Amino acid sequence: MWPQGFGGSNPSARTQIMISALQKQTDGTISLTITIPQNEVKIAWDKTLEEAVKNITLPGFRKGKAPQKLAEEKVDKEKIREQVLKELLPKYYVAAINENNFKPIMNPKIHVEEIKEGQGWQFTAQTCEAPEIELNDYKKAVGNVTAKSKIIVPGKDKTEPKLDEIVKALLEAVSVSIPKILVEAEVDRLLSQMLDEIKKLGLTLEQYLSSTGRTAESLREEYRKKAEDDIKFEFAMQKIAEVEKITVEEKEIEEAIQKAQPKAGQPLAEKDEKERKILENNRYLLASIIRQQKTLDFLKNL
Repeated sequence: MWPQGFGGSNPSARTQIMISALQKQTDGTISLTITIPQNEVKIAWDKTLEEAVKNITLPGFRKGKAPQKLAEEKVDKEKIREQVLKELLPKYYVAAINENNFKPIMNPKIHVEEIKEGQGWQFTAQTCEAPEIELNDYKKAVGNVTAKSKIIVPGKDKTEPKLDEIVKALLEAVSVSIPKILVEAEVDRLLSQMLDEIKKLGLTLEQYLSSTGRTAESLREEYRKKAEDDIKFEFAMQKIAEVEKITVEEKEIEEAIQKAQPKAGQPLAEKDEKERKILENNRYLLASIIRQQKTLDFLKNL
């Protein structure tokens, strides 16, 4: 399976993977410097240029019928470059990942080096693999929290364990080194989400920072801590589900989808139908959500 959203077609047999630098850090971060051979660049460039020329119209000539040289002068070379990069980068990145048996969990950060005519094109890619996580004595840590809910006091309702207390106990118990690139990607996502919310309120970032007494640096650091905790919790939950063999059956997925439909005798609202289709088309994601909920229930009962 290719990294989501990046790559897609299997690299051809003639793909020559030229890795001039490879580094895998202890936190799972992977850095690759890859060179695309000049002959491969030329093949892709010529093919893209040929297609672009077909859409060029010059005075006195029908579309695509102008002399090759004149038509090529009208082609936007920057767009040709972008199209060639779009075609070649995923192919060579995926081939390099497969050749080294890496299993990335996020789309790569790509930086294209200076492109020189007549030479191969070089780019760097950074991604990461899933980190190793040690659960340690998490059951005891979480059990200390849930034990309070097992104490029965006459005349009082049973006290349910608080989710935030369970999460805190779990995070303090487990050990994991989160890839920095994964943390920064999550920080960027959270900040982008926050900026969208600020704009909806009709505020600028500067106004928001001023009103909350924060700086751009302190805000990013705040979100970095949240990102680290969120990612650590997600990996911990996955590990627990794996160790405790917590699975999701097909009937549970079907039941969740059915809940999005109205009760018998009620009209099917457009919103209900849309929600049902989203769930139907994202069964894998739905299964992940159900599995996480079952894992939470498992923790609550420790």
